[in-house]
Amino acid sequence: MKIGGAFQEIDVHNMTKVQAITAIDACLRRAGTSVYTLRVIHGYHGGTVLRDAVRAHYRGHPKVKRIELGMNPGETDLILRDL
Repeated sequence: MKIGGAFQEIDVHNMTKVQAITAIDACLRRAGTSVYTLRVIHGYHGGTVLRDAVRAHYRGHPKVKRIELGMNPGETDLILRDL
């Protein structure tokens, strides 16, 4: 997990759905008010289970304002606040 500034990143490769959600939840709890984006690196070559779980679980989450899909299909950005 990279922490610094207003952008955080967490890599959940090789985790189960439960492990990934637990790790992301912990990261969200620790995120200060300066953090505006949490980038979740879940990969996609091994399947879409983690990607789908992240996108479904955090849709409507109280700390997540919106979910953005980038050019890299192995990443999902959870937007916590606007700049």
